[in-house]
Amino acid sequence: MKIVRKYLPLLLLLVSLPVVAQDAPVRLTILHVNDVYQFLPVDKGERGGLARLMTIKKDVLEQNPNTVFTLGGDTISPSAESLDFKGAQMIEAWNMVGIDYAVLGNHEFDFKSAELIKRMQESKFPWLGANVWDNNTKKIFGGLPEYEVKRVDGVKVGFIGFLLPETKKTSRMDAWLEVKNVCETARAIVPKMRAAGINTIVALTHLSMNEDKELAGCADIDLILGGHEHTLLQSSANGIPIFKMTADAREVGRFDLFIDPKTGKLRSMDWEVMPVNSKVVEDPAFIAILTKYKDTLVSLATRIGYTGVELDATSLSSRTIETNMANFVTDIYRDAVSADAALINGGSIRADFLFERGPLTKRDVKSIMPFDNKIVKLKMSVKLLREVLEHGVSKSAEDHEPGQFPQVSGIGYTFDAKKPAGSRIVEIRGANCKPLGENAEITVATSAYLYDGGDGYSMLKKATLIDNSTPPTEIAVFEQVVKNAPNRTIAPKIEGRIVRIN
Repeated sequence: MKIVRKYLPLLLLLVSLPVVAQDAPVRLTILHVNDVYQFLPVDKGERGGLARLMTIKKDVLEQNPNTVFTLGGDTISPSAESLDFKGAQMIEAWNMVGIDYAVLGNHEFDFKSAELIKRMQESKFPWLGANVWDNNTKKIFGGLPEYEVKRVDGVKVGFIGFLLPETKKTSRMDAWLEVKNVCETARAIVPKMRAAGINTIVALTHLSMNEDKELAGCADIDLILGGHEHTLLQSSANGIPIFKMTADAREVGRFDLFIDPKTGKLRSMDWEVMPVNSKVVEDPAFIAILTKYKDTLVSLATRIGYTGVELDATSLSSRTIETNMANFVTDIYRDAVSADAALINGGSIRADFLFERGPLTKRDVKSIMPFDNKIVKLKMSVKLLREVLEHGVSKSAEDHEPGQFPQVSGIGYTFDAKKPAGSRIVEIRGANCKPLGENAEITVATSAYLYDGGDGYSMLKKATLIDNSTPPTEIAVFEQVVKNAPNRTIAPKIEGRIVRIN
């Protein structure tokens, strides 16, 4: 009896302790955003903003110290600020937020590789891009690793990154760089990760959704967190979940991974899409970034004029249908060089925003046209113009938001998306709405980027370049047209320039 009394306090203590299962899962929380070009809030301050992301991250870290923050590519460019700072402002902002892993996006290559490497060196977080190959060194670009490993309570979680192969066409990537096939790269590296004891693998991708689904079918991956489309997308393929957030951090994805502590394999996952809006308090520490770039921010806020109508500069619209914003841009292209017609790629309109009636600022203009392309004048046959337009709509049935989608002025066209690519253009109409003959010649204003083969428009080199000695730049032309408009107010309309049958 004395022995029982002696150990009674210890026994009571043991009984009162919570029972912990020996195989309780390890929980890793991942916060994910993609295609974030602005460190300030967007949508008139209502959504996004890296100061709000800082608050969200700190809150989630309190809930689970095993939390990582990932970026699905595209942040260095394009934006109004990147025209001056070439993405340095975004790296500085991300360093403050505390990103853990980022994958290269196609717009990371808008500047020369030497500039991108500077941004990577300034980053306090690792970049990934297993399929971006340097043909000079015969290694992954920038000396990047094949993958990264996060050790969490005794288990290994691997992160591997993939960039879409069409980056060679959609950006200004140097000729000595190559974007290798995604599946071939994954088949070579993922088994090595498994052999190294990494039994939970997360792919950070900057691919189209179709390419993400292909990756899910060719590699033993547990979760794909992507980017590129600028649209909230949730899907799966071969049992592998795929998620993408809307651009500019309008929301952040939260993914709670529950991992078996013995095998290191993913048991289950909970997820939610967390809104990033004005209800989220901005972290006051971010004021340091705002202070550093104050002069630029003030300059960008300068009013240049007004819009009398709502302007549709959303990415989805610009890449799929005729918009009043694209009509305005193509009209000023055509007028700037006195051409018969004009053609731009819808992906060059970048603001991803519906501008309400009211003031237009320098930031608005630079957000709409952040590449500040040079405007060139070409002479071509209508037969060649048909080839150009066929290329422009060649992905309209397969791709969610094809950046090459052709927006036009001075002409109109009808296309049937159900027909095979290369034979979708049903009709090309002139300014008088009458069909144009194949042998007729026409002058076309377009960007130097497209003339140089950007977005796959290599066929434009067949056209004749007319007097390119001093090409105007699109931002300067845009601002001047607004300033010269009656009451400095523009009001572009939808005019039936583009007709889609199916």
